[in-house]
Formats: sequence, C-alpha cells, structure tokens
Amino acid sequence: MADEIARTLRKRMNEAEMRLWFRLRPLRREGLHFRRQSPIGRYIVDFECRRAKLVVELDGSQHREPEHAARDRERDAWLSARGYTVLRFDSGAALQHTDQIVHDIVTAARWALEALNHPED
Repeated sequence: MADEIARTLRKRMNEAEMRLWFRLRPLRREGLHFRRQSPIGRYIVDFECRRAKLVVELDGSQHREPEHAARDRERDAWLSARGYTVLRFDSGAALQHTDQIVHDIVTAARWALEALNHPED
C-alpha cells in the first residue's frame, strides 16, 4: 500500500521537489544514494539517504499550521527514535537557495556516514 502511494507521489512531485531531486540523484556517483518519496514504516518521506539514515523534507506553507506542525513533530520523533536525522527545508527556500540546501544536505549526509562508520565508544 505505501509503495503504491509513494509511486503516485513520485509522479506528482512539485517544482521544489523536482529541482532538489535533480540535484540529489547524481550524488549516487559519490556514494550518496537518495530515494524520493520513500516509505519508512507508516510514513513516506520526501527524500531518504538510507545508508546515512538521513531524511529530507520540503515543507510547504501548510506545515506552519499548528495541527500539521504537531504531526510533523510526531513523525520526526518516530524517525529519530529509529536512528534517522531529519532535515526540514521550506519549499520556497529550496527554489531560491537550491545550492545552499544541497550543500547542507550533502554535509549532513557525509557527517552521518562518518558517525555511523566510526561510532564513539
């Protein structure tokens, strides 16, 4: 069921998601394999780098509504409890500052991979 929903969402990506996807996808050559509209448990996240346990969410204006923000916090807590780091960016910022956001995502993914490969005792 979640896979079918994710497949549908991939076909309906908004402009910000598409722009970010076209920048994240080529990073596979550098060992950062991102998936788009990826199911994790009962959630479907915008982007996931499973190896780095990193989730990237692009938030539209509806995420500022109290009810939606509360659901986002619950979702982030659930993902965090399973070892994921969640990065959230405003969709408008993703369109205007794509280079900086991609830089932030790559930095976080590399940091996470380093931490996973060399855990502190």
